[in-house]
Amino acid sequence: ALGRRLVDAGLARAYPPAGPRPSVTVLIPVRDRPLDALLDALGDHDPVLVVDDGSREPVRCERPHVTVLRLETPRGPAGARMHGLAHLGTAVVACVDSDVLVPPGWLEPLLAHLADPRVAAVAPRVRPDAPPTVLGRFLEARSPLDMGPGDVPVRPGTPVAYVPTAALVVRRELASFDPALRYGEDVDLVWRLVAAGHEVRYEPRVEVRHREPLGWAGALRRRHRYGTAAAPLGRRHPAAAAHLVAAPLPLAAAVAAAVAPLPVAAGAAALATSVGAVRLHRAGVPGRDALSMAAAANAHAASGLARYATQLATPLALAALRCRPRRTALLLALPGVWDWARRRPPLDPVRFALIGVVDDVAYGTGVWRGCARERSLDPLRPRVR
Repeated sequence: ALGRRLVDAGLARAYPPAGPRPSVTVLIPVRDRPLDALLDALGDHDPVLVVDDGSREPVRCERPHVTVLRLETPRGPAGARMHGLAHLGTAVVACVDSDVLVPPGWLEPLLAHLADPRVAAVAPRVRPDAPPTVLGRFLEARSPLDMGPGDVPVRPGTPVAYVPTAALVVRRELASFDPALRYGEDVDLVWRLVAAGHEVRYEPRVEVRHREPLGWAGALRRRHRYGTAAAPLGRRHPAAAAHLVAAPLPLAAAVAAAVAPLPVAAGAAALATSVGAVRLHRAGVPGRDALSMAAAANAHAASGLARYATQLATPLALAALRCRPRRTALLLALPGVWDWARRRPPLDPVRFALIGVVDDVAYGTGVWRGCARERSLDPLRPRVR
């Protein structure tokens, strides 16, 4: 019980014991992509089921351990996976996208986590496979599929709020993708599993590579499409889909920093930091650490508000930029500078921050498009807690 409590809190790491290897099938949905590199990387240790999701040229494979199912009409990744799941007989399924490359022995460390009956799914870290261009260096640090190096619990509200199905090992009886979701079906699955009391683990010590778009148009188009999933996810998981989550005082200080006169903004920041530090100190945190943590909470709220404004309130951000150009420019650059300081990507902070703003705007236009389609504003509502 103590071990689970520590792991759930992110204070301990779960090292699974050695045990029998469960039976597993690798499930690959594909449409109009070559598969030879992925199949070579997978080897012939486990059966592979390929679901051809209406490719213009039907997928053909002569490998004895590979079965191909053909869909004449495309159903999207979720529909293709569900069609394949209906033909599986193994206890575990390893979902792998067709544009992913896996290293040797990648499955064993993930399967070992299933020795814990509470664990429903396990995912490796998905690193970008991109050329060393400016775009490639940006994606190396801010790929939407890379959940980072931290081994933390997977649940809404944590640094790893979900894991992508670019590579995901899941118990067969719990694998259920919503075919109505063209994008975000992986987020929906993870959040449903967590809400049902299951555990989803992230194993960053195992890394797979994902082929990234080669051009700016493809990368921004992908971010826009990912944004369209926010509204459908907001309808299904209203408490988890908020794009801005912050405590009241740090959020108020961040708003003051954006719109109030400088003395008022400075006073709000000082008040929020002081109150936060006092609360932490009363809870037993040493004074210097309490002050540092409270200041970090304020910076995090300001960064979140700036990203929220860039993604979802671009016209208001532009209006603020016209009224208070210097301060607004600093605030809008804050998320990119914050990310650059944490990640130290092989790209200078100016270009990294500017590309981050463009990336956020592309995502935000997708969010608005999805909200208009769903007639829902759920993803736009900040969550104050």
